[in-house]
Amino acid sequence: MELQTVTILALVPLAGFVLDLAFGDPLGRFHPIALFGMTIYSLEKLLNRGKHRLIKGAIMSVMLITIVYLLFYILLHYVWQQNQYIYIVLSVILFFFGIASRTLIKEVRDVFKVLNTKGIEAGRMQVARIVGRDTSELDSKKIKIAALETLAENLSDGVVAPLFWFAVAGIPGMFAYKMVNTLDSMIAYKSDRYMLFGRIAAYIDDVANYIPARLTALLMFFVIPKKRVSDFVLRYSRSHASPNAGFPESAMAAIIDCRFGGPNIYHNKLIDKPYIGTTDREPEDRELKKALFVSRMVAIIGVIIVAVVVFVKYV
Repeated sequence: MELQTVTILALVPLAGFVLDLAFGDPLGRFHPIALFGMTIYSLEKLLNRGKHRLIKGAIMSVMLITIVYLLFYILLHYVWQQNQYIYIVLSVILFFFGIASRTLIKEVRDVFKVLNTKGIEAGRMQVARIVGRDTSELDSKKIKIAALETLAENLSDGVVAPLFWFAVAGIPGMFAYKMVNTLDSMIAYKSDRYMLFGRIAAYIDDVANYIPARLTALLMFFVIPKKRVSDFVLRYSRSHASPNAGFPESAMAAIIDCRFGGPNIYHNKLIDKPYIGTTDREPEDRELKKALFVSRMVAIIGVIIVAVVVFVKYV
């Protein structure tokens, strides 16, 4: 492949990330992730009944992930054959749809802003937009902690993991991962309805996020290279119920010197999660600024690394 073409391909993640910084995650019913969600919702209603729910959920999950990968692979392969410049433009746009750095930061910042200006009830409603727990009884401290936990976890799920799978398998890999993540967010719950149907989706998500979660913690340590961060990751990363979420959450808890985890209500059930950290205090605006700075820097460093990987892969 010509050096000029390789250079342009390496600029795809940089250009897509710049679009994300400028506009944020574009909302709308025709967003690929919205289409993924509608498809999962329709199939779940059809299949999650009667016998063999585990098998039906497994087949649905594997088929959707495979179909997404093949659709994007065939589309991009066809476009490449027709016009390489259109291929580049399409890849930039799709990369833009596949990463969600600015929107994540905005949502977390809005939780603190609304809580500070409009009070506890408004803060509860705002944080409910980005967390899965029951927010109706959360106090100010728990609202902020919930937002920062989500920031850490979604820095892995919404930024580093899509970058990782883009580096591994291009746009098709990136969107196959987005389908994995969407399945996990919609059906991978330990509730009566989803316990069997979403079990395989949860396992697949655990596998897909195994490396990205650890890379996220490593990048956070690179941004804030303090022994406290590495000590927290080594001590608390495996305390989390998730095999992956504990890595970015423990790194973030160390960086802002706050305690994550503890009991919370999910889908009307009290889940007593282990604590991550020991400093039981309410995060202030300075901790928010520090957490957002780390999130931005991890995204920027991750995009640069991926651009280099793409260049080396095709040169």
